[in-house]
Amino acid sequence: MSKHTVEQVHLRHRGRVFHFVSYEGRAEDRKKNRAATDPAWFLMNAGKRWEVMPHQPSQEQGERDGLFAAWLERYVFASTV
Repeated sequence: MSKHTVEQVHLRHRGRVFHFVSYEGRAEDRKKNRAATDPAWFLMNAGKRWEVMPHQPSQEQGERDGLFAAWLERYVFASTV
């Protein structure tokens, strides 16, 4: 049985609301040629998800939200110049 508790965060940034969800990692599966993964935060949008950063349950909310905002600036709001 999994010990991971799914967390969800709705972050308002630049006037928009972004939905982040934590997912547990998975064990290596050699039969399916899949490497092991660590628990991580994902941005959810339009039925898709993008990995953002490792999930650390003890991380403070302010630090986590600041990292989310920095990720959004780099990957969502980045200039395409």
